[in-house]
Amino acid sequence: MLKFKEAVKRLKPVRVAYEKTKIAFFATLYNISPFLLVSYHYYKARQKKLVLDNPVTFEDKLIWLMLYWNHPLKTVCADKYACRDYVKALGLEHLLPPLYGVYQNSRQINFKTLPNRFVLKCTRGSRFNVICKDKKHLDLLQTRKLLSEWQRTKFHKIYGEIHYANIKPLIICEAFLGDDYGNPPVDYKMFCFRGQVHCTMVCSGRYTDNPHFDYFDYNWEKRLPYGRKGSPESQTIPPPLAYQAMVKAAEKLSRPFPFVRIDFYDVNGQAYFGEMTFTPNGCIDTGLTDEAQKTLGELIVLPEVKI
Repeated sequence: MLKFKEAVKRLKPVRVAYEKTKIAFFATLYNISPFLLVSYHYYKARQKKLVLDNPVTFEDKLIWLMLYWNHPLKTVCADKYACRDYVKALGLEHLLPPLYGVYQNSRQINFKTLPNRFVLKCTRGSRFNVICKDKKHLDLLQTRKLLSEWQRTKFHKIYGEIHYANIKPLIICEAFLGDDYGNPPVDYKMFCFRGQVHCTMVCSGRYTDNPHFDYFDYNWEKRLPYGRKGSPESQTIPPPLAYQAMVKAAEKLSRPFPFVRIDFYDVNGQAYFGEMTFTPNGCIDTGLTDEAQKTLGELIVLPEVKI
């Protein structure tokens, strides 16, 4: 009988082939019609047909915006490098994490010049990040290979997120914002509607087997019943020290958009900008409650566009 590790190793080529086939299938649907691709994902998640004639729920309105509202600022702000210029232009440069480098490809990265801890990000896509907590233990060859694979990925053809299509696939290196023990900071995700913060989702334990997602109202006075996987009610979660700075920045950054989620970190009372997301979870989030779908959906006012 094969040992478990050996069996997993032999299965790896099968998994890789399956993923490539799946991505090719998604790309085929996208090339026919982005709506067809999104409809496929929607049916898989919801077991019902996607109808956008009169969108009401949060995710239906997000999908409508994704497919039909192609404001050029969406591409700029979804680009993890270009968005820095947008943040600077609004006088919020002090919120940006230090930038160590910008690279056309992974071969250009000189790891010798980088500090012991850093974060490498691909400028388009989601979760295309390498978090280095100790450079001595970083597999440089594997890191370059992984970044190259991510750069080649046409992310917009996986979930139909059209605004990613025109983002140049660069790699940036930013400062690691975690604590002295290498733990990443808590993620504060602000749900913004035309320049107004409605609520904040607190993401704790993101890189563990048991992450929690808790929602708080604007004044941080009560938890909102928006997530299906929150912390125990008995657990107190205080607002970050830099909460007011985050709110002020989020409302300034989000003014042009019917909806955008803006992520921040708090490091010893200093707010840091993370990213801007227009299509969280590819617009389809089964972790949201029905109340969240209803309330957040009511907050999105769809712009008038010709379809």
